[in-house]
Amino acid sequence: MSDTNKQVGATPPSRRDFMKTSAVAVVGGAVVGNLSVAQSAHAGGSDVIRIGLIGCGGRGAGAVKDAFKSKAYVRLVAMGDAFRDRLEEHLGKLKNDDELKEFQDRIDVPEERRFDGFEAYQKVIDSGVDLVILATPPGFRPIHLKAAIAAGKHVFMEKPVAVDAPGVRSVIESAAAAKKKGLAVGVGLQRRHRPGYIETIKRLQDGAVGDIVSTRVYWNGGGVWDPRKRRDECKTEMEYQMRNWYYYTWLCGDHIVEQHIHNLDVINWLKDAYPVRANGMGGREVRVDKKYGEIFDHHNVEFEYADGSRMYSQCRHIPGCWDEVSEYAQGTNGTADIWKYTIRPKGKDGWRYRGANPNPYEVEHADLYASIHNGSPNNEAEYGAYSSMTAILGRMATYSGKTVTWDEAIKTEHKLAPTAYAWDANPPVMPKPDGSYPIAVPGQTKVV
Repeated sequence: MSDTNKQVGATPPSRRDFMKTSAVAVVGGAVVGNLSVAQSAHAGGSDVIRIGLIGCGGRGAGAVKDAFKSKAYVRLVAMGDAFRDRLEEHLGKLKNDDELKEFQDRIDVPEERRFDGFEAYQKVIDSGVDLVILATPPGFRPIHLKAAIAAGKHVFMEKPVAVDAPGVRSVIESAAAAKKKGLAVGVGLQRRHRPGYIETIKRLQDGAVGDIVSTRVYWNGGGVWDPRKRRDECKTEMEYQMRNWYYYTWLCGDHIVEQHIHNLDVINWLKDAYPVRANGMGGREVRVDKKYGEIFDHHNVEFEYADGSRMYSQCRHIPGCWDEVSEYAQGTNGTADIWKYTIRPKGKDGWRYRGANPNPYEVEHADLYASIHNGSPNNEAEYGAYSSMTAILGRMATYSGKTVTWDEAIKTEHKLAPTAYAWDANPPVMPKPDGSYPIAVPGQTKVV
């Protein structure tokens, strides 16, 4: 058992043990508002941040765009992806994006700094960059983060940061290594960089509705993109699953992890804590075709915190239903619609945030680059890891149909990753003769 395993037990650490989010947001607001840090650094001519993009899909290209629009002085100098066509497609989109016209001289990715294949991430890291953006499917995140920190690179990584407990533990270890080296690590949980959320959470933590006794969170919608490739369009099963990564748990974590983490993280932030156990139910009701791989189309989870309060969680990928993406809190003295920045205390006038609302995707990058320039690097990897683990805990509960404790979940040794990363290697889950995949069965599937 690693040192990380020994440190992480039944009572997860407090958020305040490793991050003061509100202070971070003030820095980002200053950069977006007047460019004071990043622009002055650029004026000196020596503080350009050279970015390497690892994972060249839509979110990766979007993160590069957000970095440019954050007004920090950055330059894109290298790109890597498992698939060359994805790299070239999104490099072309960046070069032809009307919103990036003023930044075209900062997109400098010649042929010799374009890399593809499973080792592309290491080649980007070794290509003279200062910071890497990690935007591959999240199953690769712990490996890529570890390599980046080992090489002394700053990191911005998309959420979630892992899809299983061993991955979470690896990220926590990398976070500690980054702190020792003075490296910044940002995580794409952009609600923590949104002024309305920051002020609402602060007021609730200060007792605006008394003690928080229950919360509700939702990411209910019609789903994401359909599988992009048919099996007959791919040379191997590994390629097929990588092309359609959202539908395989080893790559995506299931949508409770890949997507619903945003809402779960808000409540962890509010509670300044993480759940100690979870139970739930889920399955595949509508998205049952074999092309949809192995993930569920709905999850419903009850999370319990150490103080006895509950978080009730729903996420669904089923068209034609009631849809909502939101977070709510019930206190002993009132309620809050967190996502609407609205607080309703009993017997008092309500409050609603009406201040500035800059693009949080740009602000999270501004905050990160400002922290690098001012010598106080942000490190968001730990709360990213623990909120990822919260979502993983929820998935373990719905897949198994059992109550699962945090302590049981985070100590599991079962890795979802394949034994080898190669195009001719077998992924962790293989299709049956009819092309369908084994699906988790509550009451039968074991997760601990």
